[in-house]
Amino acid sequence: MLELRFIRENIELVKEKTAKRGMATDLLDQFMKLDAQRLEILGEVEQLKNRRNTVSREISTYKKSGDDEAAAPLIDEMKQANERIKVLDNDLAALMEQLEDIVMSIPNLCDDSVPEGQDDSDNIEVKLWGDKPDFSFTPKPHWDLGTELGVLDFERAAKLSGARFALLSGFAARLERALANFMLDLQTEQHGYQEILPPYLVNTPTMTATGQLPKFADDLFKIDSWDLYLIPTAEVPVTNIHRDETIDEQELPLKYTAFTPCFRSEAGSYGRDTRGLIRQHQFNKVELVKFTTPESSFDELERLLEDAEKVLQLLNIHYRVVTLCSGDLGFSATKTYDIEVWLPGQNAYREISSCSNFLDFQARRGAIRYRPEGEKKSKLVHTLNGSGLAVGRTLLAVMENYQNEDGTISVPEVLEPYLQSRL
Repeated sequence: MLELRFIRENIELVKEKTAKRGMATDLLDQFMKLDAQRLEILGEVEQLKNRRNTVSREISTYKKSGDDEAAAPLIDEMKQANERIKVLDNDLAALMEQLEDIVMSIPNLCDDSVPEGQDDSDNIEVKLWGDKPDFSFTPKPHWDLGTELGVLDFERAAKLSGARFALLSGFAARLERALANFMLDLQTEQHGYQEILPPYLVNTPTMTATGQLPKFADDLFKIDSWDLYLIPTAEVPVTNIHRDETIDEQELPLKYTAFTPCFRSEAGSYGRDTRGLIRQHQFNKVELVKFTTPESSFDELERLLEDAEKVLQLLNIHYRVVTLCSGDLGFSATKTYDIEVWLPGQNAYREISSCSNFLDFQARRGAIRYRPEGEKKSKLVHTLNGSGLAVGRTLLAVMENYQNEDGTISVPEVLEPYLQSRL
C-alpha cells in the first residue's frame, strides 16, 4: 500500500498516476476530505491535552496552598476535557478505519517507464526470441491433441469438479511433472534460487500483505468456518515468509522459488479462454520471488525476467516479451513484463509469465524491512515476483509446438533426462 502521508503530500501525483490505470478520482477526493477531518480533530485533541497539562499544574498549585475553591472549576474543566478527548479519540478511530480502507484500495503507482494505455491491446512488445515453427500440416490446438491422444480429459474433470478443471493422464501427467522438475532444477542450480515448499492454505494477514485482500476477495477460494484461503499463487505464502521481520542488508537479495498448485475463481472472466488449459480454477506454477534493496530492484527485475525467459529458450519455443501498459498493470505492481509464448495451434501469443516489481508496496502492508549496513534505522525492502513458468501453459506450449503430423508429440531435448519417451 502507499503511505498515508505520501498520498496527502502528493495527492495530484497520485490522482494522475491512478487515472492512467483507469481509476476515478472520487476515492482520492474522499480520502482528502476524511484526512482533513482527521487532522482537524488531531489539532483539537492536542490543544485539549496541552490545556489539560496546564490546568493540572494549576490544580496542583492550588491544592498545595489549600485553595480548594479555586481548584474546583479547574477540576470540572479537566473532567470535561477528558470526556471530550474520549469522544474525539473515538471519532479518530472511525476516521482512521475509513482512511485505511481507502488506502488499501489505492493501487501502486506505475513507474514512469510504463506506457499509458487502457488494456492489453496497448501493451508494448519489447523483445522477440526464436522463430515460429514451420509446419507442413495444419497444427492442432492442445485440447484436440490431448483429447485425441487420450491424455487430456475435460469431460471427466467436469464430472469430478465442474467447469475449468482438467484431468491429465499418461504422457501429459508425466510431462507436467517433468516440466516442474526441470524448472526447479534450472532456478535452483543455475540461477541461485532457494527452493521453498510453502503451505497451500493461508490466513487473512497473509493475503492482505501481498494485495489479494481486501480488494480481490471474489477471486479467492475461502474455506468455510476457517480464516484460511487456498493460495492463488506461491507469491502469497513465499512473500509472507519475512512478514513482520527485519532482514540484514548483506542477506539481500533473497531469491526463492516454489512449485505449488494455484487456485483462482476467475471472477469476471467468464466466457474468456473457456477451452483447454489456458484459464483453469486449479493449475500448477513455479514461482520466483525476490527481496531486494530499493536501489537494486529494477536491475533485479531485468534479471528476474531473464531467469523466466531461460525456460522457454532451453525448450526452444518462440516467445515475445511485452511491457504492460498502465491500464493492464496489476494492482500491486509498479512495472510488469509479460512473457507471451507462441501457440501455433491457436495462431496466437498467450501469457505464460508475468514478472513484476512492487517497490515497497507489499513490504509496507507486510512490515518487511531490512537494516542497511552501518545504520540503526531500518527501511522497507522491495519485493518482486514472476512465474518461472506457469507449468500447465508450458505443457500446452510444448504439445502445440512439438506436435507431429501423425498426432504424436516429440519431447524437447532438454527434457529428455526427465522424460525418456516420445508419444
